[in-house]
Amino acid sequence: MAKVLVTGATGFIAGHVIHQLVEAGHEVSGTARSAAKAAPLNAALSAYAGKPIHIKVHEADLTSDKGWAEAAEGVDYIHHIASPIPATVPKNADELIIPARDGALRALKAAKAAGVKRVVMTSSMAACAYGWGNDRPNPITEEHWSQDNGAPDMTPYIRSKLAAERAAWDYVKGEGQGLELTTINPALVLGPVMGADFSASVEILTQLMSGKLPGTPRTGFVIVDVRDVAAAHVAAMTHPAAAGERFLVGDRFIWFREAAEIIAREFPAYASKVPSRDIPGWALRLIALINPPAKQLIPELNRERHISSEKAKRVLGWQPRTSEEGVIAGARSLIEFGVV
Repeated sequence: MAKVLVTGATGFIAGHVIHQLVEAGHEVSGTARSAAKAAPLNAALSAYAGKPIHIKVHEADLTSDKGWAEAAEGVDYIHHIASPIPATVPKNADELIIPARDGALRALKAAKAAGVKRVVMTSSMAACAYGWGNDRPNPITEEHWSQDNGAPDMTPYIRSKLAAERAAWDYVKGEGQGLELTTINPALVLGPVMGADFSASVEILTQLMSGKLPGTPRTGFVIVDVRDVAAAHVAAMTHPAAAGERFLVGDRFIWFREAAEIIAREFPAYASKVPSRDIPGWALRLIALINPPAKQLIPELNRERHISSEKAKRVLGWQPRTSEEGVIAGARSLIEFGVV
């Protein structure tokens, strides 16, 4: 079994990657901005796994060189998952772009110096599917890259994911040549959370279940269950054919209205809070003034973005849960942790 480092260990995707690595028998450590996060992380992992889990957490921040060399020492593989994910849109895009890009380079440089075999990096569908306007390919594949051209849908978060992945590939093709890199590019990640502190991506469900939205805007997303994102990471870590490749992972596109209907059907106690009517785009813009997370939905109005995950299925043998399962599992876990 291998020694594996998971960066951003307290994050939504990272927790599931750690769980699956431990289940597979690997020796796992992690990074976080504070080593004090080790105790709550291990408690959450243990509760989720139903057995004691204890991983060492190294203190390493995306914005500083400190701690990265020590974290990578003696490690066979790194899953670089740490990246800023905002709950609201920042005023300055560099608040996300700089730590995402520079943090990726810090992880890769530490990996190269430590003789790590391969880095599996969490990128995003965001690095592939945006900035195309009405000429966007359908479906998007790993051959496509988002266009940082000032288009309305090129939000600071999307630009940060694009910049980080571009920088990562440039590094391994240049200064970091010889280090293997694989990127996993998930769609909107839902599925079960491990505690009340969770990713901003799950805010989609809290918006639907908390009565904050009077109706569903005409927006939608390709959904992927976090457990399947983790499975793609673990498979890509050692698969010989995964080196030097990108893998888009997701099930299918669903509209907000469909997600609301799934929640209302599966969780009747929340049906009265779940919006049952549509709202026009102008109403969403007004709502965003008092409900900042809703602002991130505005660029998605009336847009369908489909992706192909055939490459992940063919190369990695990856088989996803359905979008419905991701919505249901995520909603159930939010209820269990008293978030909604």
